[in-house]
Amino acid sequence: MHNNNQPEQNITYASDDHLHEECGVFGVYGTTNAAAHTALGLHALQHRGQEAAGIVSFDNNQFYSHRAMGLVGDNFSSGDIIGKLKGHVAIGHNRYSTTGETLLRNVQPLFAEYSIGGLAIAHNGNLTNAMTLREKLKKRGCLFQCTSDTETIIHLIAVSEKTTLEERLIDALHQVEGAYSLVGLADNRMIGVRDPYGVRPLVLGKLGDAWVLASESCALDIIGADFVRDIEAGEIVLIDGTGIRSIFPFAKVSKRFCIFEYVYFARPDSVTEGHNVYEVRKTIGMELAKESMVDADVIVPVPDSGVPAALGFSQSSGIPFELGIIRNHYVGRTFIEPTDHVRHLGVKLKHNANEAILKGKRVILVDDSIVRGTTSKKIVNMVREAGAKEVHMRIASPPTINSCYYGVDTPEREKLMAACHDLEEMAKIIGVDSLAFISVDGLYRAVGEAARNNQIPQFCDACFTGEYPIKLTDYLAGAGMVSGMAEV
Repeated sequence: MHNNNQPEQNITYASDDHLHEECGVFGVYGTTNAAAHTALGLHALQHRGQEAAGIVSFDNNQFYSHRAMGLVGDNFSSGDIIGKLKGHVAIGHNRYSTTGETLLRNVQPLFAEYSIGGLAIAHNGNLTNAMTLREKLKKRGCLFQCTSDTETIIHLIAVSEKTTLEERLIDALHQVEGAYSLVGLADNRMIGVRDPYGVRPLVLGKLGDAWVLASESCALDIIGADFVRDIEAGEIVLIDGTGIRSIFPFAKVSKRFCIFEYVYFARPDSVTEGHNVYEVRKTIGMELAKESMVDADVIVPVPDSGVPAALGFSQSSGIPFELGIIRNHYVGRTFIEPTDHVRHLGVKLKHNANEAILKGKRVILVDDSIVRGTTSKKIVNMVREAGAKEVHMRIASPPTINSCYYGVDTPEREKLMAACHDLEEMAKIIGVDSLAFISVDGLYRAVGEAARNNQIPQFCDACFTGEYPIKLTDYLAGAGMVSGMAEV
């Protein structure tokens, strides 16, 4: 396997008060320049992970790999690099993980050479029993090279007593718990997998005679591929020179797609589970206006994630929409904050108040979520300093009161503002005249459901309700969810 890797790095990140989806996956089978198409697909999925990226390709003879820290465009724009990633099939991965140490050995796709051939895997999600399985595998003599839970799947395949790669993969996946969408590359085959609950997204596309797998449909658009369908919950698709076939090896359970994909994670121009994300976010804003209207002069989004909901709020309420906060799009995630003074001013690195719009006005700020509340507090203060007469905040998701264990970077529960304070306390801390969140039922209505089914919820909404659809084996055993040991 040809490998062109960079040294390991430690990176310091600017603070950001959002939940973050931890990665994006992409794969294409049956086209010349498969690696170039994969690099473009990863570029479209850059919002799902900005820390590192990797591509593995295959040319009927050998596997080729390049993994690197940083953005896709900084590492895969060179013709020399793409030229070395030969073959008609390739898969790729964008990675996001928590602040702190970042190791190249954790960057995906991960690759293993078995007696039955090579296999590369790219994973979006998180396994909730990875630590438990890891300890069992260590006792069997398995040697782990990184801290990614994805490596657990690779070792489970290695120790499986089944005969074919397909059988070994199914055997391995029957042992894991959690949320996962996988794209795999074996000898002249591409594989796509979605967990039985369908928590994380995965779509299928077609580019001429080639097949494409991606986390979101926007990655199909960038290469001119047509959207075919969502991969079903619990489905494994196998793609090779004979075409595509599907198998469903898992017991059927009620689907629980992550509802926060609609709120924030997915790109607005993507179509996810049959819904245009931008339209859903506008509808969320409309529902929010119906539930928590207040007299005001102007609706102002917290850019960019609050824009669609703010537009919906404006259309529903009749209050004008204005860009009262301007975002600087040229602040990278790797901006190093050298002093406490600069760190204190960090919000102005990304946002600045538009005083001409705000001065003397009663303002409704619309944002997608409140996590720690630190950024919200700074933005409200900035709007008040610009002369706003009143500041009201409306949030396009319910209060985030629980951590996510299914592949989203979430603070511990005690660091979540809504888990520690009631609405009145939160409003006082942030410094607003009033604060309101959309209800859980309001969010469900915005995505086409009459209301949440309390017996069998239609989505994974554990961060809002505390109802986790998949067992948290490691967490409950006290073994897992340790920082760095469940990265993707």
